[in-house]
Amino acid sequence: MKKIITLFILTAITFSFSRAQTFEVKVDSLLNQIFKDKNGPGGVFMVAKNGKPVYQKAFGNANIELGIKMVPQNVFQLGSMTKQFTAIAILMLVEQGKIDLQKPISVYIPDYPMGDKITVHHLLTHTSGIKDFTKMTSLNQIAQQNLSPKQMVDFFKNEAVDFNPAEKFEYNNSGYVILGYIIELVSGDTYENYINKNIFEKIGMKHSRYASDAAIIKNRAYGYQQKTSGYVNKTAISFSIPFSSGALMSTIDDMLLWQNALNKDELLKSVTIKKAFTKYKLNNGEAFTYGYGWHLKDIDGIATREHGGSIFGFKTMGVYIPDQDIYVLGLSNCDCNSPTQVVKDIAKLASKAFGGN
Repeated sequence: MKKIITLFILTAITFSFSRAQTFEVKVDSLLNQIFKDKNGPGGVFMVAKNGKPVYQKAFGNANIELGIKMVPQNVFQLGSMTKQFTAIAILMLVEQGKIDLQKPISVYIPDYPMGDKITVHHLLTHTSGIKDFTKMTSLNQIAQQNLSPKQMVDFFKNEAVDFNPAEKFEYNNSGYVILGYIIELVSGDTYENYINKNIFEKIGMKHSRYASDAAIIKNRAYGYQQKTSGYVNKTAISFSIPFSSGALMSTIDDMLLWQNALNKDELLKSVTIKKAFTKYKLNNGEAFTYGYGWHLKDIDGIATREHGGSIFGFKTMGVYIPDQDIYVLGLSNCDCNSPTQVVKDIAKLASKAFGGN
């Protein structure tokens, strides 16, 4: 009997190892098709199952000028994946009784136009109707200015709304800038400090921070753009512009800590965090596929939580499959190499390879 059990265990281990090898070959093949230029920028990718990495690799260069190869420890700008952190920070303040999701934003910003009709919930779900500042032609005039959160909100607040609250879902960066401003108003701290103290430090995200081009950041991946003449360094931008909608930096290891902390309710009560992963409805009763800081979609009928990011020189994408506890993340340091589709493709492979465990 002991021999049979031992044989069974060895067979299971061999099968598991073989499956992992097959998965690795398939993922390598997908990524090598994207990162063909060995002298160009690159990216880092991770697949985690049950909170632990089963695939983790780097491609291309972290710095083209110096010929420094990418490593999994490199620090990237996250772009709009920042919205996850902003949404959770808002829910933390909800638990503390400092924010009410259904209260109009005029409670927090008294002079905001239509602020008595737009709620915090509308901002979180991209249903506010507020003009997205990234679509304003005047954005170039302030792109490199260091603005306070109030100045940033003032930049777009008097623009005509695109629609009335909850009439439709339309992705909106302005709403998340307002959320960051509200975090500062009710907490009495800066957005940067609040995220650092209450999220990064609390769960050990030691390599995550508010973005800076001036600070010395160990293992920084430098951002690039591709022009007809070749690669160029990314366009400079003041990070006070994307602010709480897109100004954080992190690594794949830290982002796994983040995902695991969400799963274990380390930051919020389960009943509270569930609000982030709930599909809500418009005024007409139609459901839409966005919660608080995450798109709520599916892969072949299996529910996913997804979000990407795009900021000068960087593109990012993360897909989490809650029923299978599979997390797939891709970070790229050139906006010429979007990881969006390939991360979804890898997630589909991972679901088939590890979903049964």
